[in-house]
Amino acid sequence: MAALDIAEVARRSGVPASTLRYYEEKGLIASIGRRGLRRLFDPAILDRLALIALGRAAGFSLGEMAGMFTPEGAPRIDRAALAAKADDINRTIRRLAAMRDGLRHAAACRAPSHMECPTFRKILKAAAGRAFTPPVHRINR
Repeated sequence: MAALDIAEVARRSGVPASTLRYYEEKGLIASIGRRGLRRLFDPAILDRLALIALGRAAGFSLGEMAGMFTPEGAPRIDRAALAAKADDINRTIRRLAAMRDGLRHAAACRAPSHMECPTFRKILKAAAGRAFTPPVHRINR
């Protein structure tokens, strides 16, 4: 397959040309030449950009992503880093689930005022201490 110019890579990948230039500056991708003023890329760049997008969606920094490729551009993914990121995501999920449950409790609580609800008071105290894991509380309906 023929080399792709930067506009074609941007169109096919959905990554703006400015971001492609930035990724090249940071060493995440490399052009293979130029046609006039336009950078040219090997078609395999599309797979690499998909890997970068996946890593970014998982919360990896660009620096972390750069370390996940060999100097030749082949993936060199650290499985321990993947496991650690999965653990981070699990902690985030638990924190967000606790926040969701707290919000649902506050929305459905039958106490005259949220400040009179013992469960809401515990949630408030936990949030102030930045250790938000609200207690389990059944809502009487």
